[in-house]
Amino acid sequence: TSGCQIIHPPWEGGIRYRGLTRDQVKAINFLPVDYEIEYVCRGEREVVGPKVRKCLANGSWTDMDTPSRCVRICSKSYLTLENGKVFVTGGDLPALDGARVDFRCDPDFHLVGSSRSICSQGQWNTPKPHCQVNRTPHSGRRLGKIGALFPMSGGWPGARCQPALEMALEDVNSRDILPDYELKLIHHDSKCDPGQATKYLYELLYNDPIKIILMPGCSSVSTLVAEAARMWNLIVLSYGSSSPALSNRQRFPTFFRTHPSATLHNPTRVKLFEKWGWKKIATIQQTTEVFTSTLDDLEERVKEAGIEITFRQSFFSDPAVPVKNLKRQDARIIVGLFYETEARKVFCEVYKERLFGKKYVWFLIGWYADNWFKTYDPSINCTVDEMTEAVEGHITTEIVMLNPANTRSISNMTSQEFVEKLTKRLKRHPEETGGFQEAPLAYDAIWALALALNKTSGGGGRSGVRLEDFNYNNQTITDQIYRAMNSSSFEGVSGHVVFDASGSRMAWTLIEQLQGGSYKKIGYYDSTKDDLSWSKTDKWIGGSPPADQTLVIKTFRFLSQKLFISVSVLSSLGIVLAVVCLSFNIYNSHVRYIQNSQPNLNNLTAVGCSLALAAVFPLGLDGYHIGRNRFPFVCQARLWLLGLGFSLGYGSMFTKIWWVHTVFTKKEEKKEWRKTLEPWKLYSTVGLLVGMDVLTLAIWQIVDPLHRTIETFAKEEPKEDIDVSILPQLEHCSSKKMNTWLGIFYGYKGLLLLLGIFLAYETKSVSTEKINDHRAVGMAIYNVAVLCLITAPVTMILSSQQDAAFAFASLAIVFSSYITLVVLFVPKMRRLITRGEWQSEAQDTMKTGSSTNNNEEEKSRLLEKENRELEKIIAEKEERVSELRHQLQSRQQLRSRRHPPTPPDPSGGLPRGPSEPPDRLSCDGSRVHLLYK
Repeated sequence: TSGCQIIHPPWEGGIRYRGLTRDQVKAINFLPVDYEIEYVCRGEREVVGPKVRKCLANGSWTDMDTPSRCVRICSKSYLTLENGKVFVTGGDLPALDGARVDFRCDPDFHLVGSSRSICSQGQWNTPKPHCQVNRTPHSGRRLGKIGALFPMSGGWPGARCQPALEMALEDVNSRDILPDYELKLIHHDSKCDPGQATKYLYELLYNDPIKIILMPGCSSVSTLVAEAARMWNLIVLSYGSSSPALSNRQRFPTFFRTHPSATLHNPTRVKLFEKWGWKKIATIQQTTEVFTSTLDDLEERVKEAGIEITFRQSFFSDPAVPVKNLKRQDARIIVGLFYETEARKVFCEVYKERLFGKKYVWFLIGWYADNWFKTYDPSINCTVDEMTEAVEGHITTEIVMLNPANTRSISNMTSQEFVEKLTKRLKRHPEETGGFQEAPLAYDAIWALALALNKTSGGGGRSGVRLEDFNYNNQTITDQIYRAMNSSSFEGVSGHVVFDASGSRMAWTLIEQLQGGSYKKIGYYDSTKDDLSWSKTDKWIGGSPPADQTLVIKTFRFLSQKLFISVSVLSSLGIVLAVVCLSFNIYNSHVRYIQNSQPNLNNLTAVGCSLALAAVFPLGLDGYHIGRNRFPFVCQARLWLLGLGFSLGYGSMFTKIWWVHTVFTKKEEKKEWRKTLEPWKLYSTVGLLVGMDVLTLAIWQIVDPLHRTIETFAKEEPKEDIDVSILPQLEHCSSKKMNTWLGIFYGYKGLLLLLGIFLAYETKSVSTEKINDHRAVGMAIYNVAVLCLITAPVTMILSSQQDAAFAFASLAIVFSSYITLVVLFVPKMRRLITRGEWQSEAQDTMKTGSSTNNNEEEKSRLLEKENRELEKIIAEKEERVSELRHQLQSRQQLRSRRHPPTPPDPSGGLPRGPSEPPDRLSCDGSRVHLLYK
């Protein structure tokens, strides 16, 4: 399905579509998967049932079996009681029909009004009571009211600091810090929610008595309170706010905190990144201002240190997708910024995605409870064992909140005595207590306030200001309290307490690691002095700190050496064969049979085959044999050897077959061409082909030379269980416009091969004594052309498979060279060896092939030649006889006119003219007659 269909809101309520306007909602019928809607109610009503629903992949909304209703609620003001406590029982929600509240006042107060009220049809059945002081403070002291908004529940349950605050108030009030005043705390549960805190803030401000200071807990509430407090001239003092944004004095002019800014964690984190050599980190944060501003500060610091945040994720309530993205992006060193409740959600997803173990390191905030991952949380579906496995080995950075030195503070307690005293006041184990780590900060916050009021009031200051004269319009007293707070400097149970110019506490940073389910201190860091005190107690699941990313090992795919050696041996033997053939041809060049085969062209063929076979060696050389600097020379050697070898070897054979086809396909009147064969024409044809190659290769090398390029393949996982990834690479010879050059080179070579096949086929039945081995040449052309036309495209397709590509290319070169040498030279060797060099001229001029057939063809050709010569001689003689006859007739006519006829000669001879010698005429006549016969 593509999503979930829009559902109807409950009666007296509506639906909030996040990120969509009302018009956009009207225009759509389906909402995408993972989209969340929120029910809202009108008036004094509240949602009963699921308040938020999420679109599932199957097209349904979550918890559809449980309806959501908007029901009328009673006033929530009955749920709090100033200077007292409220206990709620019954009803689905605290303020629904049937809910019952019981009121109890704090010590020294008594209840005025009914102690119980029941909610019915949106109304409480009794007026709200109030607590009234039932006795005078110590020795007639006046009360100094402190308005507090502690997060007793919510994202950070820091309300466990309340016992520390109460203990500090008791200690301060029992001492002569403020002899005329007694400090009293009026607190509400802010739930770490700014909206909830806004309501309680205005209750504190508009209900008597006047508060002289406000003490919020978490950062989001402190932001609200500190920004509004300036309007009432109130000092704000926080013990648990770490947001860097609170350091802005223009925005929060009266804000102080005994909890250092969260940015104090960042120098420590950067120091640890540098210590362990990590250059790439990832982050995941909850979308609140404190974490966003902290992360912005971290990004600036790591950039200065040359470290990169490669991946940054955020979430509002559901961290499932961001955690999956971290896994997908191969995040290894992860900084997590979120509250404790969200931390459990994150690490449940971390367990599901297996984003933990020896390959990963998580950096978390250190102010969670020690057993935060073991706390039951209905919002996650992971067991305690799964959570324990997921969080093992993570690092926390935390402000030093408890003085590590065993020195006495201003309260006359050491830090260990403070912890022991506080533990006795708690009803639960400290590890199960949220906010326990911040308890020293809360304790020292009360002391900082008391000392500042001491300086301001007449108890120890010179001003003589009376705190009871303070009101929300009296800025003078506020300014004096501000100056006193700003100059605070004392030894507290959390260490030396001093505020910087922005009102933030300055402190050391504690570094801890979760080892075996419990936190172990592994070091301290003083960012002001860049001093890292390391205890060397860190432990790693893999034995050492992991890499910041999957270590990619680049491995080159080299040619199989067995294949290379085998083909090299064949190529070497082929070169030896070419040298033998060349030597044979040169040695027997005087033999007429060899002469009639155009031996110089055959010599070029043998040289071309040698060059082509020599190209096999650079074709198989790669990074296994040579360095990267020499690779371009090998690339050029491949190209030149193959190009020139082809041009000489194939070009010589092509020239022969071209000449045979040209001469023996002429018309009858041009048959004179067959009489003579000028060798320079053959050599010039070969030279033209070689010259074209040399010109092309030279331009290629100058304009766009071949160089070493790397082809990268998909990463491979190693067979061993090691944290690396293998990146196969392959070396190639290439240039910027490789395809263009190959198109030119292969284009005219391919045309040459196809033309050679055509010419060989056309001249298969031609016989000529000038090139007596042209049929063998045609056979060689067939083989070379077929092998080249098949191998060239196949090797281009298999270029990523080095063994297959080399095998195809090299074996095609070897086989075509072997076939050419064997077909051209072996029959000649066999003929000369078996018949000897003393054979007759007629035998010497015979062509290679079948002896009987060749002899008959040679005899026929010789007879034709003699017949043509005789016909020419006869034609010349006939022409001479006709001329003599004409001359004879002319003379006879002349004589008949001058002299009468004489009787014939008794001897039977011809009549004689008076002016001709009889013997000569008789001789000429006899000669004419003879020739005519």
